[in-house]
Amino acid sequence: MIDVPLPHEAPEGYFYEVKTFKRNVVSIWLCSNTRSYFTDRIRLPTIWGFYNTRKRQYYSPLTSTKQGDPVEIDRTTPYSAMVPKLNPLEMAFYV
Repeated sequence: MIDVPLPHEAPEGYFYEVKTFKRNVVSIWLCSNTRSYFTDRIRLPTIWGFYNTRKRQYYSPLTSTKQGDPVEIDRTTPYSAMVPKLNPLEMAFYV
């Protein structure tokens, strides 16, 4: 088991799963506990983000196989490490 400090508590009905991605980088997956209506699978994973164990830094995902830029952990959500790009009007309400 890889010990990674998860920044958020998983949303209701979900759990986090950590897998080795590269030698010093792990991928963090958000998995659902409910059965999908489209398939018979129960555990449907989606990439949350990446964590570098040496630098102790979180990264947003570009895809499930490509690591993006470093992110500030307070700008992430329990569902994804991708930082939303807000227009000026949205920034007035949400930031």
